[in-house]
Amino acid sequence: MTDRNTLFRSVLYMPGSKVRALEKAKSLDVDALIFDLEDAVSPDEKPMARDLVCEAVKAGGYGRRSVVIRVNGLDSEWGMDDLAAACAAAPDAILIPKVSTGEELKQVEKLMKAFGVSDKTRIWAMMETPLGILNAQEIAAATPMLEAFVMGTNDLVKELFAAHTPDRAPVITSLSLCLLAARAYGLICVDGVYNAFKDDDGLRDACQQGRDMGFDGKTLIHPAQLAVTNEVFAPSAEDIELAQIYVDAFNEAKSMGEGVAVVNGKIVENLHVETAQKLLGKAAAIASVTDI
Repeated sequence: MTDRNTLFRSVLYMPGSKVRALEKAKSLDVDALIFDLEDAVSPDEKPMARDLVCEAVKAGGYGRRSVVIRVNGLDSEWGMDDLAAACAAAPDAILIPKVSTGEELKQVEKLMKAFGVSDKTRIWAMMETPLGILNAQEIAAATPMLEAFVMGTNDLVKELFAAHTPDRAPVITSLSLCLLAARAYGLICVDGVYNAFKDDDGLRDACQQGRDMGFDGKTLIHPAQLAVTNEVFAPSAEDIELAQIYVDAFNEAKSMGEGVAVVNGKIVENLHVETAQKLLGKAAAIASVTDI
């Protein structure tokens, strides 16, 4: 495995039972891969998929991409074996489905340590139940091993008896609560999937909404969604130019003993500079991986 990167623009689910998918993932322009043992795998294929995924993760070859294994629920007949095998495979993270309470993650932490998990392997939590959304803060604070929230909007819509709408109004409250908890506790927060993988315009709208809300990136169901998602969740050339202007203007003002700068008639304070520096850092990280 390579060192962890800070990019999570695109997070692609790959079916754990498909050898070709596991191999293809090595060549995709994606920030993180979720090798799925849960929803994407039929019951009779789950033990086989577990072996395939864990062998693939141990073998490596995924470069700078973060590698995550989504296990089946620990209350299922496959979950405990999944967790033990995933710990032995030492991915960057293990994604736990349908997390509803902080106590669940505390138990996961104990089990992972009992299974001898690598120090580098973190916990990711699927936020996809009404109780989980209501307990977002408790879950975010449950364990220092937790690194990310992943929004499971398909399950959430089902559990709410809601509908998928273009503006996603039925799940906006849920998305916002999880974002608040994630930011309060320093977690990555990744938006839910867009189901119509051939609808680039709809995907772009959904990505723009998620980006504007503050998500780090978006989970995806098909490689065809990567280009749009990576583009939307990356700073534009105009964004980068303005951020650099803000930083330069503020530094110049500071050198003259002033606490604020003025750019295009707008006040630039320290908080604006922090945002600009974060954007420039993200742009630099993206530039460093454009050769894959």
